[in-house]
Amino acid sequence: MGRLLIIDGHAYAYRAFYAIRVLRSPEGRPTNAIYGFIKMLEKMISSLRPEFVAVVWDGGLSAARVALMPHYKAQRPATPEDLQPQFDQIIRYLAAAGVASRCEEGVEADDYIAGLAKLAELAGLKVVIASSDKDFMQLVSPNVGLFNPSDKSEAVWTDAQVVDKIGVKPGQVVDWLSLVGDTVDNIHGVPGVGSKTATDLLIKFGTVADLFARLDEVRPERLRLALAGASETVRKNVEMVRLRADVPGEFSPDDYRIKPSQTEQLRNLYRNWGFKGMLAALEGAELDLQPSLI
Repeated sequence: MGRLLIIDGHAYAYRAFYAIRVLRSPEGRPTNAIYGFIKMLEKMISSLRPEFVAVVWDGGLSAARVALMPHYKAQRPATPEDLQPQFDQIIRYLAAAGVASRCEEGVEADDYIAGLAKLAELAGLKVVIASSDKDFMQLVSPNVGLFNPSDKSEAVWTDAQVVDKIGVKPGQVVDWLSLVGDTVDNIHGVPGVGSKTATDLLIKFGTVADLFARLDEVRPERLRLALAGASETVRKNVEMVRLRADVPGEFSPDDYRIKPSQTEQLRNLYRNWGFKGMLAALEGAELDLQPSLI
């Protein structure tokens, strides 16, 4: 089976931006996110050795989620001024490097990734999703794993790592998140229910549907009353955190096969960005290890 590596584009661009705080082109334009993104991509491809790669970008908030919960992601700050122009430059790099890049207007990257993973799995591919977003734990299966950049072991997560991380299986992740909420997405959970309590409840009851059907069995009373008062919140949360895998449509593995690099385009990009080390490597020259060399 071939392997498709799906990368959460915005997440990695942000990670690169904050990992390398000051780096600019000869003309003074910010290039820290570009440089860091390229290095992380090269490392992942070298380590995971995928035949196919897709970098997926956010196309905006889900209209369905905003309609259900107007405050969804409302607390998120604006994109840093120095990061915004680097997205287009990263996409230019991906095109020159022969790596597929995808973005669908009005479709969140998480949903696009879920749909792409499902179609790839149906096509007989193994899938690795590169992201630290815990929402993707719900997608883990025998053919879909996670590569979490925050995990120093650099292992591809299976259901065993999901259980080790939060105490429940991938099929219970949606219910688990519905109980605890997700502060990153401004989704509020059940008051007083943290990760351990949510795990204990799901170990006992299996699903939130069975939990609310057998609410009279919950102890202590304080917890039972909190759950009873939050039943509508949990119901909405299930719809909010469940990834929608009905996109992006038709799937052809060859659309995501890593293609030969366009050397002249990469040379021009590296030169414009001032990436001397990458330029030297591209041209096959020995690296001159000087402080000025990137």
